[in-house]
Amino acid sequence: MSFKQDIHRRYKQLVQDRIDALRDMIDQLTQGAQTDAKGSAGDKHQTGLSMVHIEQERLSAKLREFLELQTVLETIDPQVQSPRVALGALVKANGIWLYVSAALPKITVNDTNVLAISPQSPLGSQLMGQEVGFSAQVQGKMFIIESVE
Repeated sequence: MSFKQDIHRRYKQLVQDRIDALRDMIDQLTQGAQTDAKGSAGDKHQTGLSMVHIEQERLSAKLREFLELQTVLETIDPQVQSPRVALGALVKANGIWLYVSAALPKITVNDTNVLAISPQSPLGSQLMGQEVGFSAQVQGKMFIIESVE
C-alpha cells in the first residue's frame, strides 16, 4: 500500500469512527429519554426532555457533517496520480504533507505528520490546479509546492 493510500485509508477510518461514536451517543440519548419518560412527570421532566432533544439535534448536526466528509472521501481514488493539485492529491509544501480532501485533524502515518485540507480552504483554493514550484501566500506565510502525488 502506498503512502497516499495509507493516508486515505486512515482518514476514512477516522471519519467512520466519529460517525459510529456519534450514532452511539444519539442512541444512548434516545434510550435514556425513553426510560426517563416512563417514570417522570411535570416541569422538571419536560425540561430534561428539552435538554435531551437539544443535545440530540447538536449531535445530529455533527453526524451530518461527518457523513458529508465521508462522502467526499468516498469520491477520491487514492491511486490516481496527477502532476496538478486536485481533490485527492497529496501535496508536500514547505516540508508539510497536505492531503487535499476535507478539513480533518492532523494524523501521523509512518512517523510523518499529514494534514487534510479542504479544496475550499484559503490554502487549498490557491493550490488547486497548480504544479510543483508554485507558491501561494496564506496569512502572511509563503507555501511552495515541493511535490504532488
